[in-house]
Amino acid sequence: MENKLREKAKELLTSGEVKVVIGYGWNRARTKTTPVFITDPAEADNLVFNPLCVNNLSVYLTRKFKDIQALGRPAIVAKGCDIKNIVVLITEAQFKREDVFIIGMTCNGVVYRQELWQGGLKPEIMPTKCHNCDVRNPHVADFVIGEKSAFTSPEAPTGMVFDKIKALDAAPQSEKWAFWINEFSRCVKCYACRQVCSLCYCERCITEKNMPQWIETSAHPRGNLSWNLTRAMHLVGRCTFCGECERACPVNIPLNLINQKMIQVVKDAFEFRSGYDEKTHPPMIVFSPDDKENFIK
Repeated sequence: MENKLREKAKELLTSGEVKVVIGYGWNRARTKTTPVFITDPAEADNLVFNPLCVNNLSVYLTRKFKDIQALGRPAIVAKGCDIKNIVVLITEAQFKREDVFIIGMTCNGVVYRQELWQGGLKPEIMPTKCHNCDVRNPHVADFVIGEKSAFTSPEAPTGMVFDKIKALDAAPQSEKWAFWINEFSRCVKCYACRQVCSLCYCERCITEKNMPQWIETSAHPRGNLSWNLTRAMHLVGRCTFCGECERACPVNIPLNLINQKMIQVVKDAFEFRSGYDEKTHPPMIVFSPDDKENFIK
């Protein structure tokens, strides 16, 4: 796969079809992969692809990285879960489909540490999103690399995230409240969750607006609750469960629980899942007379 990836990158850059290839390369110690930006065909041999390629590179297509946009039309190396975020960005008119060349990579799952990968890619060490992935074969791409995966996602969602959601749903309201107050108490307002998310692309985040002050800037319980719930609500109908926010959180707040719960609510209410069709808009920005109204009480 890596040889084909490098060949395609060289071809695209040499022809001028794209000006930069956003992909993965080794860090200096060759213990992790890191995002790389290839503009010279001779540097395409630095591209790699393996189970350590966990970063969702679609974040570099957003306005947060204007210096990368200034390089010219990009090609992006993307797993199926990354492509879902690209699709959402297209539906929200952040760029047109033809503005980016998508190199889709078939994927059998990722891991977060090299020693786990070297010990064999076992289901129990992969994140929950990989257990339930239905886009191991890229669904939107200009060029696909890798043999087609025979994996089929389970009919019912499985994994710790879904088990915990069921447990919380069954718990008394007071217990749910205590759980989240405890989790959010660790928040240090670093905003890593926002920075790593390609769907948080606002020119000015609500946390930076102080006339009036919407969210307290200090790591205070009230401000922590407000920030995390506000961000969750801004992702309703948009989040694709790529898992980057929770992975980036330095204090291990289980953000996937919130986002996946919202995904389930939107699926039940609107029969919609984000990231699959670039021609279908998220339900929270469109109106249909057929929308369910059972939430009105």
